[in-house]
Amino acid sequence: MTTTMPRDFIGYADHAPHPRWPGDARIAINFALNIEEGAEYSPLDGDPLTDTALTEGVGMDTGIRGRDLSAESMYEYGSRVGVWRLMRLFGERNMPVTAFACAQALERNPPLVRALRAAGHDICCHGWRWEKPWLLDEATEADHISRAQESIERLLGEKITGWCSRYGPGMNTRRLVAQAGIPYDSDSSNDELPYWTRVEGRPHLVVPYSLVTNDCKLVPGGLPSSDDFFMLLRDAFDQLYEEGADAPRMMTVGVHPRMAGHPGRARGLARFLDHVLAHERVWVCRRVEIARHWIAHFPPDGSEVAA
Repeated sequence: MTTTMPRDFIGYADHAPHPRWPGDARIAINFALNIEEGAEYSPLDGDPLTDTALTEGVGMDTGIRGRDLSAESMYEYGSRVGVWRLMRLFGERNMPVTAFACAQALERNPPLVRALRAAGHDICCHGWRWEKPWLLDEATEADHISRAQESIERLLGEKITGWCSRYGPGMNTRRLVAQAGIPYDSDSSNDELPYWTRVEGRPHLVVPYSLVTNDCKLVPGGLPSSDDFFMLLRDAFDQLYEEGADAPRMMTVGVHPRMAGHPGRARGLARFLDHVLAHERVWVCRRVEIARHWIAHFPPDGSEVAA
C-alpha cells in the first residue's frame, strides 16, 4: 500500500478560512483555456492511435487503428479557429484567462504564443504533451516536466507558475513538480479553496481544478446545447456568489478550443461572461494571482497575514 499520495476526507471541514479576496470579492473566478491541440497522441509523433478525446467523434467506433484523419481535423479546428474565437470573447470583455497549455502545442502554434504574450495571460502547464502521466515511468515524466519548463520559458519569456496534468496526476507527479520548483499544482478536484499539502516534508500549494464547470460536459452524449452549458455555469456562479456573502470561494471554468470554440457553444460561454460582469464584488483573475494571494495571506505555517 502506497502513502505517497495520502487521502484527506476532511479538508477545511466547517471552518474554512475567509479568503479575503481583493476588493472584498464574494467569489474568485478563473477561466482555464486548455491548449492541447498538437500535443495529443498521434501516430505522427510515434503513438499507435490518434487521440479522439473531447472531439465530436467520442464514442464513434471508426475501426481506425492508425491515423484518424477526421479526429485530427477536429483538433486542428481548435488551434485554427476555436482558440481565436475564445480569445476574442475574453479580450472584448477585458477578462484575463490562464492558459492550461501543453508545451508541444505552443511549439507548433507561434501566432498563439505571440497572442498569449501580448494579452499577459499566465501559464499553468498542461504537460510537455497532452498525455496520461500515470503511464509514464518516473524518469520519463521528470524529463517531460523539464522539457516543458525549458520550452515555455523560451517561448513566453516566463517560468511555469503552475501545473495541471491530463485527467490528474500519476503517483510521482506532485513530487516531481515540487522538485522542479513549480509553485503550485491543480491536480486535484477536492475543494473550492487553495490548500497546503506536504511533499517530501515541505509545504506545497494546491489550487483545485473542476471538471464540473467545464466544457467537457459538451462532448457528444453530454449537455445538448449552449443554453444548458450557460445554465450549468450560471447556477454554479449564483450559488457561490450567494454563499460568498459570508464564505467566499473560488470557481474554475475550463474551456477547450475544439469544444467551446464552436460558434453555437461559444454563445453559451459569452452569455455567462456577461452574467459575471453584471455582478459587483467578483474577482476575475489569473490562476497565478490566486496562488500568490494564498501564499501571501495564508502561509503554510498556519498563521494568517492581515490584509
